[in-house]
Amino acid sequence: MTSTTSSKTGARRPTSAASPPQGRPLGRTLRPSGLPWIMPAFVFVVGLLYYCIGETGYLSTLDWDGTSPTPTSVGLGNYEQILQDPIFWKAIWHTIIFFAVTFTVQTALGFVFAALLHSKVKLGTLYKVVIFTPVVIAPATMAPVFRQMFAADGQLNWTLDHIGLGFLSQPWLAQSGTAMPVIMFITVWNFTGLTFVLYYAAMGQIEPETLEAARTDGASNLRTLVSIVWPGVRGTTVALAMLSVIGALKTFDVPYLVTIGGPNYATEFLGTYIYRISIPSAHVGYGAALSIMLLVLALVGAIAVAVRANRKDTEGV
Repeated sequence: MTSTTSSKTGARRPTSAASPPQGRPLGRTLRPSGLPWIMPAFVFVVGLLYYCIGETGYLSTLDWDGTSPTPTSVGLGNYEQILQDPIFWKAIWHTIIFFAVTFTVQTALGFVFAALLHSKVKLGTLYKVVIFTPVVIAPATMAPVFRQMFAADGQLNWTLDHIGLGFLSQPWLAQSGTAMPVIMFITVWNFTGLTFVLYYAAMGQIEPETLEAARTDGASNLRTLVSIVWPGVRGTTVALAMLSVIGALKTFDVPYLVTIGGPNYATEFLGTYIYRISIPSAHVGYGAALSIMLLVLALVGAIAVAVRANRKDTEGV
């Protein structure tokens, strides 16, 4: 149904009753919905990730070898067994020590390297490539090299023997007291480049005028780093701490490929323990319960770091 309006000439023209209401832009009615654009990510996150978590949670309530058609439900029995498992608690202790050492060393080295390369250094691009290169090397590629290097007849002991320090030679990977430091060393070598890149980018966001004002006031380079640069990259440090907590809990490739969690569980982590329980030992239900515990610990650790950082920000204000 149409209505008519008059113009100055007296002519009448039809006006559609379906015209958009006053105040609503015409383009908004023609704009497509954003739902199709987010559906792939939505399906992936909800349909795959959360489904897998739910399925793992269900498997954690079973006594199952992964192939039997009739798994046995044990309720929370697997979790009760975990709390009494000495290897689980040993893996947790290893994770805490591993995180504390690797995060501290990587943070210190990455910050120092970033500060040095923000100054006028010749061949700076070459140094950046050298520092970052270990990050892109696959653990499966470097593990045999480090296994040979730290073997009883490896290059490290050979070097010590030929520089008069033969008394320090020892089977580094075959001793409980030295195997974990070797794993830490490899991890620091592997991931310091990532820490360096993030700090380098964060330092580039600090206002040059602030640094110039500090130098004008007579602040030394060390004082500038401690009082201005380090607080200025605090957000990056918090992010690295969260990533390090999660990474320490998920550690698998380096200890498994280099020491297989040994000797005598000296380099056992939750990741290596979950694999050994689930695959070689065929205790899929118990391995699933360990996986849920790892997920919970990772979330709790990341949230704890974030809450602590926010609390410091609030107190600082």
